[in-house]
Amino acid sequence: MKRALLITIAAILAAFGLLTLFLSSSVIFDLFGIRAKEGNYVLLVVWANFLSSILYLVAAYGFIKNKKWTIKPIGLSAIVLIAAFIGLLIHINSGGIYEIKTVGAMLFRIVVTIGFTALAFVMISKNKK
Repeated sequence: MKRALLITIAAILAAFGLLTLFLSSSVIFDLFGIRAKEGNYVLLVVWANFLSSILYLVAAYGFIKNKKWTIKPIGLSAIVLIAAFIGLLIHINSGGIYEIKTVGAMLFRIVVTIGFTALAFVMISKNKK
């Protein structure tokens, strides 16, 4: 049962990571015309999402292998996203242009990432002591 749950979590995290990797790299490298569709994106947020996507994929592998170190990449991703959100708030308060959807998307991504971090702690790290 636990093994199936870990694989399910890993699959969801990997899908989330691959989608994030595709979208962020498409904006960074201007692929498929996505950059123009994104409007007033904040590059700091895009790069944080790109880095997080790689960390999500590493953590998904850790979930599959039931490795104690899984909490490190997913936890680091949460820290990166929180730091980027602070940077976004500074950007907004400085009068920088942005899309309002970016704020909601960042809050959603932070909550989801913290949720995956908690799952890694409870299901792997806590039980491997």
